[in-house]
Amino acid sequence: MKRSTSTLLMLALLAATPIVFTACSDNDDPIDIIDNDIRNNLKGEVKSGENLILENGTYKLTGPLIVRAGGKLTIKAGVIVEATPFQDGEEIRYIAVAQEGQVLAEGTKEKPIVFTATNKTQQAWGGIVLCGKAPINKGNTANAEVSGLPYGGTAENDNSGILKYARIEYSGYSYSSEKEFNGLSMFGVGKGTTIEYIQVHEGSDDGFEWFGGTVDTKYLVATANEDDQFDWTEGWNGTNENWYGKEASSKGNRGIEADNNSNNHLANPISNPTIKNLTLIGRGAGEGLAEPQAMKLRVGTKAQIDNVVLSAWSVGFDVEHNEGVGYVADGSLKVTNVKFDNVVTKSKGKKTSPGKDADGKDIPGEPVDVSAIFTENDAATGAGAGTATPEWAKGWTVGL
Repeated sequence: MKRSTSTLLMLALLAATPIVFTACSDNDDPIDIIDNDIRNNLKGEVKSGENLILENGTYKLTGPLIVRAGGKLTIKAGVIVEATPFQDGEEIRYIAVAQEGQVLAEGTKEKPIVFTATNKTQQAWGGIVLCGKAPINKGNTANAEVSGLPYGGTAENDNSGILKYARIEYSGYSYSSEKEFNGLSMFGVGKGTTIEYIQVHEGSDDGFEWFGGTVDTKYLVATANEDDQFDWTEGWNGTNENWYGKEASSKGNRGIEADNNSNNHLANPISNPTIKNLTLIGRGAGEGLAEPQAMKLRVGTKAQIDNVVLSAWSVGFDVEHNEGVGYVADGSLKVTNVKFDNVVTKSKGKKTSPGKDADGKDIPGEPVDVSAIFTENDAATGAGAGTATPEWAKGWTVGL
């Protein structure tokens, strides 16, 4: 008879890197073992057949924690994972789940799980990276720009676990302009994964980013992230409800930046998410940036988005490249029931650049009318309460 349904690893402070221990009963059934050493030195690997359980209180993340294929990371409601400061030459702190690994992190409204940092500043740590086996358009498989883990495949219903009622704060460490952590990065994550009631707050890059995959989401909050609040690319197809994005008063780029594939705009599968109930709040038309955009839709993405509130932006919808212009015309890139509040230019578009000039610079694409991308409805409620904080986002978030 099993004495426990899961194995708790001990990551002991006996060497420069944690040593993994398991224990078994006389009949080789796993026994939960709790060792407080991991509270002050959480890093290392969770291997196949192992389940690392974070029971309660605060755990200090002192390096990368990687959940390998067949491994599980279980985090109980109310747990705080706090990344410690790192010095030059030290490994960046982050949590990554490899293909066929799982994170099982289920907080509650009263006891959300918090992924944060000792230093309450942007770039204080990496963030959370999930790598699944769902389709992407970068090739059959690829390697994540951070963590280096493989992602992509043919398993549309792949399951990387559960993230529910959790906050991710002060993340987004940047190695370079081509290698940046986001708050929550989803690489080829499948539809079997649950992503609900998640906030990414004060990140230095994007809040949420999808790199292909098929995962669905509900109840996402992105606040005060320095680049985009939401970003997708590489053929993401998911069904989503209730997103609330709000930029800080002094920083932020776009509400949504959406791509298909920058090297091949027609690469399959084509990015084509469905989003219902969306609010995006900017930092004021023209403030800080020449043209802050609620949505930048480019390099061949499609989308179907409904019930939208856009507030305090210079541009509502900015569509680029011939493919996107064509999708507006045929209705496969469409945003319906939009309420504009303090938005200077509702839509603008331009075709693909025809080439380069004598100095080698891209010639601007021809401007084109893309106003058919949206329909208006002054009664739209967006994420639930117009520009105000929706009821479902109260009680477990910060910065609202």
